[in-house]
Amino acid sequence: MLLSACTGSGPDEPAVTSSPVAEAGWVPPPADAVFDYQLGGAYPPAGDVGIVVRDRTAAPDPERYSVCYVNAFQTQPGENDWWAREHDDLLLKDAKGGYVEDPDWPGERLLDTRTAGELADVVGAWFAGCKAKGFRAVEPDNLDSWTRSGGLLTRADALAYGKILIDRAHAAGLAIAQKNTPELSGEAGFDFAIAEECAVYDECGDYRDAYGRQVYEIEYTDNGADAYGKACKSYGGEISIILRDRDVVPAGKPGYRYEHC
Repeated sequence: MLLSACTGSGPDEPAVTSSPVAEAGWVPPPADAVFDYQLGGAYPPAGDVGIVVRDRTAAPDPERYSVCYVNAFQTQPGENDWWAREHDDLLLKDAKGGYVEDPDWPGERLLDTRTAGELADVVGAWFAGCKAKGFRAVEPDNLDSWTRSGGLLTRADALAYGKILIDRAHAAGLAIAQKNTPELSGEAGFDFAIAEECAVYDECGDYRDAYGRQVYEIEYTDNGADAYGKACKSYGGEISIILRDRDVVPAGKPGYRYEHC
């Protein structure tokens, strides 16, 4: 995986010198369009692809609806020094003052969503940077980080912060995705869903019920072919489903895999 003048900029990210500028006209991605998930590195997508998801540090695809990935609820490991230096008070800490990390993604520290307004100033400026580059939507990741906080954060904290991020995205002229976390589907007011492994966990219907055909689903090769086949058989005519290698490496690199149904 994966600022205003008053906050500074993250590593390798140019400073944004103003807060997000309100713009009318944001639109969600086209329903059931073929998409490609390129977080491991940008590459030219296949001709039938209509939606491309890339990291906020990458350039959007100028010919397709482009979605900007932002790790909005946790840090990227390479940015930990920057967070500690510039916004240490926004990082979640345990009772002993240590940083709380995601046990599944070493080095990713949880952001303290109880400081929702201050966090949104930082992340909202990243949204503005996505818009300035030409992205049309944002994908704020790790909405479910409260479940890995050891009880320090709550579902309500995640929802409150999520709603502020929705306002910031819309003010910047961007649609915004719910990333995973089916138990929150439809509650916060996201515009569409990007879901990982919903066939593995039997969650695809939850997203479909909340977002109709505007669900973009990724299954991974390390789960075998059954989950992808199940997703295609059950929902392939209703939502966009792809199969990708777990590291989402660029086309032409060892391990690359991409299919859609």
